[in-house]
Amino acid sequence: MELGKFSVSLAVKDIAASKAFYEKLGFTVSGGVQEQNWLVLRNGTTTVGLFQGMFERNLLTFNPGWTHTSEGLEDFMDVREIQALLESRGLELTTAADADGTGPASLTLIDPDGNPILIDQHVPRPER
Repeated sequence: MELGKFSVSLAVKDIAASKAFYEKLGFTVSGGVQEQNWLVLRNGTTTVGLFQGMFERNLLTFNPGWTHTSEGLEDFMDVREIQALLESRGLELTTAADADGTGPASLTLIDPDGNPILIDQHVPRPER
């Protein structure tokens, strides 16, 4: 099972201070809108999202259908297929995608240590 692009989504208190900090580490802004309190920063193949007031906790985030540089893939496992596979393996989801949907969708689950995981597909379901 390929989960797609991986990033860490950080729940930050001050987006400007966090942006300045990560820029000093060599990250550059690659997406987002600071005035809307969210930014995506990249350093090589590493992606960090900064989100002020959107999440309670930091998240591990996977984006099916994207490469590590946010380029779309022709063929990938749709989030609904991933969801069915996770459920068949006995994992409990905290939110689920509409199994009959066709567009972008997401699901969430919590790992054994309480870390939230977001599988967030931004691109349409591939034709099969």
